[in-house]
Amino acid sequence: MNKKIVVMVRSALLGAVAAVLWQLRISLPIFPGFLSLDVSDIPALIGAITTGPLTGLLVLLVKNLLDPIIFGTNTGGIGNLADFIMGASLVLPIGFIFKKRDDTIGYIIGSVAGLVSLVIVSSLVNYFILIPLYSRIFIPLDRIIEIANAINHRVVDIYTLILFAFIPFNLLKGSIVAVLGFIIYRALSPVMARLRLH
Repeated sequence: MNKKIVVMVRSALLGAVAAVLWQLRISLPIFPGFLSLDVSDIPALIGAITTGPLTGLLVLLVKNLLDPIIFGTNTGGIGNLADFIMGASLVLPIGFIFKKRDDTIGYIIGSVAGLVSLVIVSSLVNYFILIPLYSRIFIPLDRIIEIANAINHRVVDIYTLILFAFIPFNLLKGSIVAVLGFIIYRALSPVMARLRLH
């Protein structure tokens, strides 16, 4: 029972931190404007490697529930759904593997697995669900392609949009989150060692 309470409290706190961090998004000139970089998955990653994968998942859930409530949304929740799915595809593999092998090698293996998972999941979910859904509700697909093509002329359809925009973006973002998450974990390792429940 105590473990459940700790997981819930930690998830709520880390989720709130993540929701605030998500507001610090930046756009990079090498990617279309609708792809903005942030490090708000780091609290979920910290939760996953200190308490377990479930905590990481709960942190992502709290973040994406709090965000539209506190800060509002201009994507009708589609952006939050996307963030939750992509965050989970990165954080969960790292959390599961680090739970089995909690050293640097385990973290590296987990990070590689997380990046592969992120690329596969983001490609499939964006291609079949998120982009078609967003284009029907908000911006037509042709316009999305136009925006991306202005940045990268190789983007001419949804397939090349995934290949030349979403995949490189997610690899960059996932790598930054994984590296910074490990640096923060190691810097706070004396405290983190007492926080781990697995």
